[in-house]
Amino acid sequence: MILHIKFMVSLCCKKIVQAVFDEHNIAYKSIELGEVDLKNPITTEQREQLKIALLKSGHELMADKRAILIERIKTALIFLVRDAEQHPKMKHSDYLVQQLDYDYTYLANLFSEVTGVTVEHFIIAHRIERVKELLLYDELNLTQIAESLNYSSVGHLSSQFKKVTGLTPTYYKKLKHKKRIILEDVGIV
Repeated sequence: MILHIKFMVSLCCKKIVQAVFDEHNIAYKSIELGEVDLKNPITTEQREQLKIALLKSGHELMADKRAILIERIKTALIFLVRDAEQHPKMKHSDYLVQQLDYDYTYLANLFSEVTGVTVEHFIIAHRIERVKELLLYDELNLTQIAESLNYSSVGHLSSQFKKVTGLTPTYYKKLKHKKRIILEDVGIV
């Protein structure tokens, strides 16, 4: 039995959700971003307890099929951006079809309808947040960052960064108070 959990977008979230399941003595086979594969079915009472506990931790137990699919799309796209080097020339449409086994047009239309943002804008927002993160680490230069995120050029990265943030990557890097967006809020208006 698989339970789907909203706002589970990082390893930190994964640990929090794991602690909730451990605290309630609910056995699971695995916990991945956005879902928990249970060893055994749970009772209605256990489901309600989980729902409450997850809400307290900033997560949400989902039941609506459309909401679950939207979260699966978001999780897949976040992985695509985070692991861009592993998918150097893969189009995001092909990646989503491969990961979710749905027609891309259906996924893109559903995503836009529910979130109010296109898949492309969601990806751009996450790529820019990843660029900010890598700039903060100060371990890679702009050329290396562009290559690691599969930008066609440093110029493309820079123009997209400026369009989204209003700043050049170089100027952003010099700022003392760098603002980053909470991962759950990236790409959603």
